[in-house]
Amino acid sequence: MKKAHNYIEINRQSWNNKTDTHLKSEFYDLENFKKGKSSLNPIELELLGDLKGKSILHLQCHFGQDTISLSRYGAEVTGVDLSDKAIKSAKQIAKDTNSNASFICCDIYDLSHYLDKQFDIVFTSYGTIGWLPDLDKWAKIIAKFLKPKGRFIFVEFHPVVWMFDKNFEKIEYSYFNTGAIVESESGTYADKNADITQESVTWNHDLSEVINSLIKNGLEINSFNEYDYSPYDCFNKTIEFEPKKYRIAHLESKLPMVYALVATKKNNS
Repeated sequence: MKKAHNYIEINRQSWNNKTDTHLKSEFYDLENFKKGKSSLNPIELELLGDLKGKSILHLQCHFGQDTISLSRYGAEVTGVDLSDKAIKSAKQIAKDTNSNASFICCDIYDLSHYLDKQFDIVFTSYGTIGWLPDLDKWAKIIAKFLKPKGRFIFVEFHPVVWMFDKNFEKIEYSYFNTGAIVESESGTYADKNADITQESVTWNHDLSEVINSLIKNGLEINSFNEYDYSPYDCFNKTIEFEPKKYRIAHLESKLPMVYALVATKKNNS
């Protein structure tokens, strides 16, 4: 698994390679976003609550649509991402939309070298932790940058989803973290027919790994929910059974597709 040792550079290049396609895609709908459309979904908005005057650290923010959306709700937001191309785009979109959101380009494990501040909320969502090999280090970063009694809001695709092949016809991967998954992909979830190809290095993380990493690092789990749909049409063979709610057509509502949790940093941690 020699490539796994270079995962940061491989994945940075992967996301740099996708950024232009994503900026132009219907999936991200940048034109309407710039006109004021929020990129956030009801799942996370309900958990986030009133954001006026809150400080938020948004981890793995891509080119910043959710970061800027959070700022539109009255929060002071800092977005972080590995991709220099995505962060350059995020800064330009923030400028174009008169957003006060700020952005940092780095591997989140190195964030303490770039930022020295604690936040009311740390937020991350949809397709983020699969790019990280070590969830204990991830949870340490969350705890470090949260104020005492600060909240961690996390929405992610369910690990059961990542067990399947791309067409959801057979089990192809372990539910558990059994090591790096090195793959090459043509197209991208935002434009499956895009004329791009990129390598990636990812890891599957089961729910116990996620929850225990947070508990171990001084966070108390307040709520945990699972959902039988995705708010994004990013998988193959989907049906939209309600507006912006997608399921795998032949599996109907049998599959958990997303989970969400809220955790609070303990006073003494």
